[in-house]
Amino acid sequence: MRALLCKQFAPLDQLSVEQIDTPQATPGHVVIAVKAASLNFPDALMCQGLYQVKPPLPFVPGAEFAGVVYEVGEGVTHVKVGDRVIAQTGTGGFGEYALAPAMRVAPLPRPMSFADGAAFVMTYGTSFHALKDVAALQAGETILILGASGGVGTAAIQLAKLMGANVIAAASSDEKLALCKSLGADHLVNYSQENWRDTVNSIVGKKGVDVVYDAVGGAYSETALRSLGWRGRYLVVGFAAGDIPKIPLNLALLKERKILGVYWGDAVANNPKQHMANMHQLATWFGEGKLPIAITERVSLDGTVDALKRLSTRQAMGKIVVEI
Repeated sequence: MRALLCKQFAPLDQLSVEQIDTPQATPGHVVIAVKAASLNFPDALMCQGLYQVKPPLPFVPGAEFAGVVYEVGEGVTHVKVGDRVIAQTGTGGFGEYALAPAMRVAPLPRPMSFADGAAFVMTYGTSFHALKDVAALQAGETILILGASGGVGTAAIQLAKLMGANVIAAASSDEKLALCKSLGADHLVNYSQENWRDTVNSIVGKKGVDVVYDAVGGAYSETALRSLGWRGRYLVVGFAAGDIPKIPLNLALLKERKILGVYWGDAVANNPKQHMANMHQLATWFGEGKLPIAITERVSLDGTVDALKRLSTRQAMGKIVVEI
């Protein structure tokens, strides 16, 4: 089969599409004929050895994908050959076939295409967990979303609006902000401009922001934290800018602000029932037409490396899907 192969932790240029052996089903696992896989920022980090998880080399990247069950291992009963499924496995998705633990495989909801299914679980699961479980976002509150045009950022815009919040979308270009506006953002802030905090303040006044959703980090974080009002909540989601900021803790003391980490993967492991309830709500909103998946680009397997490079340098917007 053809697959994108990472042979060493190195710059993304070192990735290559090659012929490798098709995986065989083992007990408790299924082999899936992959139809679509989505790109996520951790995919790019993992290939460079910059992620907190380092898979054994060589490996096929691609954390989440959708396809058709090709082979079922011993002990697997909840899916069968021919079923349409989604899988979230951490690796393996950027190939024609993928081996997946059965517990990481679920039926693809009937209204979803393979592309929608591939772009659904990680991005929307992460953002919904962040807003609902960690921040306890309430209707009428104001949320400032950094990196709002990226994968988790676009999902955060859509979900915050469904939860009744007032959304300030912050991104680095007018093109990115136009995407945010199309997804329902109430206010737009270009943080490539030096006075962007003044723009935020002109929107919220002395009350400040209730929640900050930060998937970017770097130089933007402290400014965003300073925009929080009394007992505002600051969500640490990721560091797409590359730099992990060092925040003066007196900023948390002032106004009794809360700095809250968001680690969706561990949250799923620690509370699977909550995760399943969240995914059920997300699937319901999708089925009702309230949560269209923000896919902005589709590429072939051969176009995956270039797409990963653009994702890692923050040139991409929304969700990019690899169609296989």
